[in-house]
Amino acid sequence: MMNIRQAYAQCEAVTAHHSKTFYRAFSVLPLHDRNAIWAIYAFCRRVDDIVDEGTQPHQQLRQFEKQWESFLGGYTENDFMWVALRDVFSRYDMDAEPFSHMIEGQKMDLTVHRYDTFSQLLRYCYCVASTVGLMLLPILAPHRREQLKESAIALGEAMQLTNILRDVGEDIARGRIYLPREWMSVYGVSEQDIAFGRVTNAFIDLWEHIAQKAEEKYTYAEAAFSLYPLSARFAVRGATLMYKSILHVVREQQYDVFAKRAFVSEERKKALLQQIGGENVEVG
Repeated sequence: MMNIRQAYAQCEAVTAHHSKTFYRAFSVLPLHDRNAIWAIYAFCRRVDDIVDEGTQPHQQLRQFEKQWESFLGGYTENDFMWVALRDVFSRYDMDAEPFSHMIEGQKMDLTVHRYDTFSQLLRYCYCVASTVGLMLLPILAPHRREQLKESAIALGEAMQLTNILRDVGEDIARGRIYLPREWMSVYGVSEQDIAFGRVTNAFIDLWEHIAQKAEEKYTYAEAAFSLYPLSARFAVRGATLMYKSILHVVREQQYDVFAKRAFVSEERKKALLQQIGGENVEVG
């Protein structure tokens, strides 16, 4: 079986490579906690990559789900992600349900390419993003999981709505439109407008309407942040500030989410962490 240190190191490398924002925010945690975070990220990344980059995504996702079921049955494959995740499940009082819901959300991406209503979209956001927050609660706030559950769900929804608003161009290239049809109709934005990358006043109004919903959910989630232990609070607050900043970057780029990807610069990330005193939190 793979050495646990090597397994965690590979999970960390996956996290650092694929999500600099996530990696930077949670690097402030003590060693065992951040290792657990990297393992959970690697799980989420693995299943997400199957859907977005897999050569046979339906078959590969079924195989991944079987591996997950085997994991729950006590079997651990000699693969860095599963090895690390087994150690996480042995150290923390983990809940398997959000991991299963994450897989359910990824299945949706293989079969559902349009959403009629905002409530349908929120279900998707819960499955692919709020579940991550629920996975992390046993690590970040083991004694206040129930108190923080709704905050974690709202934060995940806000972050996924932010992803959707940032990635409109990338998603249409994959044949997906996540902007709810009911609101596209209200604002007069057509699928053709999205396909041709038209940044019209109507598109901007639609984008801002969804951004407002995301910002409302950030505000709701933030109201409970004081319940997190201090080091976890810095991590969650830092991740939240950096993610919210993506919306500001899109605005600065005149809402062009088709020709360029909005990202938060390292300078801005550093300033945001300084804003909450993040650089004064020791890394364990």
